[in-house]
Amino acid sequence: MSKVIECISPVDGQVYATRETLSHPDAQMMVARARAAQPSWAARPLADRIALVQAGLAALNEMTDQAVEELAWQMGRPTRYGGEFGGMNERANYMVSIAEASLAPMVIEDSATALRQIAREPMGVVAIIAPWNYPYMTVINSLVPALIAGNTVVLKHATQTMLVGERIAQAFHAAGIPEDVFQNVFLSHDVTEKLLAERAFDFINFTGSVGGGRALEKAAAGTFVGMGLELGGKDPGYVAEDADLDAAVDGLMDGALFNAGQCCCGIERIYVHESLFDAFVGKAIDWASKLKLGNPFDADTTLGPMANKRFAEVVRGQIADAINEGAQPLLDPAMFPADDGGAYLAPQILINVNHEMRVMREESFGPVVGIMSVKNDEEAIAAMNDCQYGLTCSLWTADPERAETIGARLQTGTVFMNRCDYLDPALCWTGCKETGRGNSLSVLGYHALTRPKSYHLKKVTK
Repeated sequence: MSKVIECISPVDGQVYATRETLSHPDAQMMVARARAAQPSWAARPLADRIALVQAGLAALNEMTDQAVEELAWQMGRPTRYGGEFGGMNERANYMVSIAEASLAPMVIEDSATALRQIAREPMGVVAIIAPWNYPYMTVINSLVPALIAGNTVVLKHATQTMLVGERIAQAFHAAGIPEDVFQNVFLSHDVTEKLLAERAFDFINFTGSVGGGRALEKAAAGTFVGMGLELGGKDPGYVAEDADLDAAVDGLMDGALFNAGQCCCGIERIYVHESLFDAFVGKAIDWASKLKLGNPFDADTTLGPMANKRFAEVVRGQIADAINEGAQPLLDPAMFPADDGGAYLAPQILINVNHEMRVMREESFGPVVGIMSVKNDEEAIAAMNDCQYGLTCSLWTADPERAETIGARLQTGTVFMNRCDYLDPALCWTGCKETGRGNSLSVLGYHALTRPKSYHLKKVTK
């Protein structure tokens, strides 16, 4: 049975869009079409698949103005930032540029007596279950390499950004990618779980909560279907005593508060060498005080609402609990009159925090950051590793060798030095611990969406 899902806009709390989900039988038919279309899609020359994907991206870029407005309504990002097509194009263009080399066979021997090689074959039907916080970029991470590699793709986007999947499908279909090769669908949780249990898909790429990842693994238990799971994060920054202080403040505070803190690899906790602690905190207060919380359509708004009132409630609860447990808030909410107790949430900086507090232990995914003083690298490493997540860590120091030495001891997927909150498409995007498993972007992103097939062809000789 189908049901209606709603996108509640954080801008005004009103229903912005509604869509009807597929019933289980209709969803099964959708998957059957994707599976039937996959062999002929994979049989097309690689150059043809690349050209069609590039045409789809070009058509999508023509929708920039529409996409920016829709994103503001759906998840609250200020229109002044112009959407996320710059990052989307950077990732897509890089994955296109390495496609031929990434998918080429690994030739072990090609002689008069034998051909031995490891080829890459498409998985088949790939399901992408996408998040709302960067709804275009996160889809492109998997969609571009999946299609280029010869898979057909079923996209289920987050309810909060339900129009994004439609826009991407509209662009790609207009460019000539067959509708059965790439389908955007609306599915309820129960129908999704039934499809997983039936092994409807050959690979699932999911970006979302730890709870969501567990539910997917449980639904697919025993099917042996591969999954790429990017789940929670509580990414730390460490400011060493030799850091460029102004650069560290600007980078880490932007990493903590941009997009209302709703970034997969956003900074959620900061550790500062004791010699710089007071200066860093003072500059951080000045930095955050300049933010303008308000309607995302206002030209001077730099901080929009969180994507949903219930997300803001989680952050408010973490802040309140921390203050009750002795944390000191440094930003007066009265400085941000647009804070309405709902989706519009004033940013906050907390000191006198510790790892017993939820705000320093649980994912916040909102405009709050805790700052602690540390005495040395050893103390900073222990604090950064004291977390159930492991997506990125950001190190601020003038010494690359020091950063590499520290990074080798960190339980994380990516080590940044003097930057944060960025995905380099040439590097593997991955995580450890409860952040999940799997790879995207880079050559390993292609390997995640294909399977190896070995050929040992002995040539007949007299």
